[in-house]
Amino acid sequence: MGFLIRLIVNAIALIAVTYVIPGVHVSGIVGALIAALILGIVNAILRPILVIISLPIEILTLGLFTFVINGLLFWLVAALHVGLYVDGFWPAFWGAIVMAIVSWVLSLLTRGADEPQRR
Repeated sequence: MGFLIRLIVNAIALIAVTYVIPGVHVSGIVGALIAALILGIVNAILRPILVIISLPIEILTLGLFTFVINGLLFWLVAALHVGLYVDGFWPAFWGAIVMAIVSWVLSLLTRGADEPQRR
C-alpha cells in the first residue's frame, strides 16, 4: 500500500512539474504514473552508482553535483519516451529540483497514510 501511495505522490509531483517548468511535458495521467515508476526505479538503481563514481566531484562541490546527477537521470527517463518529455538539460535540471520539493511536501502530507494503525 505504501508503494502505491508513493507512486501516486510522485506522479502528482511530476504533473505539477509540467505546470511550473516550461519544457517538461507529460502525456497524461497514465504517462505520469509510468514515468514516476521508471524514475523511481532509475533513482533506486543508477543514482547510488553515479554518486559513488562521481565521489571526488561530489566532495569538491560539497554535494551540489547531486543536482546535476538528478537532472541527468530525469533527462534519461524522458529519453526513454515513457510519457515524460523534456526539451533539454536545463528543463530536466530544474524539473528534477521542483519534483523533489513537491514530492517531499506531498509525502509529508500523506505520511500517516502508508503507516499501519497502532493502538
